[in-house]
Amino acid sequence: MPLVLGVDSSTQSTKVEVRDADSGALVGEGRAPHPSTTPPRSEQHPDAWWEALETARAGLPPVDAISVAGQQHGLVALDAHDEVIRPAKLWNDTESAPDAQWLRGRLDDEGWARACGSVPLAAFTITKLSWLHRVEPEAWARLARVCLPHDWLTWKLGGELVTDRGDASGTGYFSPAENIYRTDLLGFVERDADWVSRLPRVASPTEVVGRCGDAVVGPGTGDNMAAALGIGLEPGDVAISIGTSGTVFAVSDTPTFDASGAVAGFADATGQYLPLVCTLNATKVIEAVAGLLGVDAMRCDALALEASAGAGGVTVVPYFDGERTPDRPDATGTIAGLRSDVTREQLARATYEGVVCGLLEALDALAAADVDVTGRLLLLGGGARSPAFRRVLADLAGRSVTVPAPGEHVATGACVQAAAALRGAWPEWKLGHAEVVEPTAVHRDAIRDRYRNAAH
Repeated sequence: MPLVLGVDSSTQSTKVEVRDADSGALVGEGRAPHPSTTPPRSEQHPDAWWEALETARAGLPPVDAISVAGQQHGLVALDAHDEVIRPAKLWNDTESAPDAQWLRGRLDDEGWARACGSVPLAAFTITKLSWLHRVEPEAWARLARVCLPHDWLTWKLGGELVTDRGDASGTGYFSPAENIYRTDLLGFVERDADWVSRLPRVASPTEVVGRCGDAVVGPGTGDNMAAALGIGLEPGDVAISIGTSGTVFAVSDTPTFDASGAVAGFADATGQYLPLVCTLNATKVIEAVAGLLGVDAMRCDALALEASAGAGGVTVVPYFDGERTPDRPDATGTIAGLRSDVTREQLARATYEGVVCGLLEALDALAAADVDVTGRLLLLGGGARSPAFRRVLADLAGRSVTVPAPGEHVATGACVQAAAALRGAWPEWKLGHAEVVEPTAVHRDAIRDRYRNAAH
């Protein structure tokens, strides 16, 4: 029985799955934590990802193919000996916010959107390169190669430093529409830099890029691109993933160019496109409020369901660690509508509603960018296990919410890609039944309007 290993190297941990390459049946799984990070400085040393991968896959059976899905945007800086120069700056590091603004002064937002599908935000790799050039000149002087987290792990496994168009599309210097690096954009950071000629090669979606022992290594991709593979996202479908961050994305057969900066015009892992909106604050907001209430996340979930929709007028704007969409890296969270009779249940409910309202604003941004969002609405990530998130999302969206079969969807998507590299074609797996949550009648427009007024 041929087996494949899919790796999800996220902000918080590494999760791995081993699946049957023919049927997709789950054979084994493992996980290991990463060092915790908190914006504005959010960094991890790549060695920690490798150690977590080794720990997570310990004891699992040998496999025939491996593929890695990694957290997007992170900057891994290497010297001339391919040694890591400094800890990687992660997607949710906001120290490069001034650099994002500076880069937007070099080219207008329409020009950026047309060049690489996205307008620079603090999350993107190009802004972190600008930060490194500005703040750490000694490290910059040693820079010989630049790659992303999944690129680095794929290189450690297979021996070649490659990327894929999905993850490359989140750098701020790759054009998904043209399938080329836009090295002219890197010229804003430094002209004629030697390392620009050594950017990772962009592999094709099902290419074998190396070998790890007896296993072939697939090209890997970004975490959101892998999640789309793992749930079988189709054009018209929209995925809302609630984890450390919140992401709303859809598969499209045409690229997007959103000069507002809300929609990132990413590529997917198959040759199509994955327009995406990301919010910085999701489950960490729930954890923070649960701590204030003196309960764990599970109890906070139950409290939220004990309050009525609208939370008695309490409104939480969840910009606890700044925000990416809207672009407010220095923002803080606010709680409005408190009265002397406020209850723990209302505060808990308002926190879930605040996170969901932000994600629905993201969904509206996709529709405004002419992305088809009329298909299924799928809920992913840790939030998919939360009855409160399921209920609040269905009610405030006014739509049925499909919750795919439980699992690590990013790791599953990496397994799909590994199987494609092994077989030379995308597998057609049936991975369990989805649950559908139907909306109930609530005053969703009034709740969302109250959130918008508090947020803006």
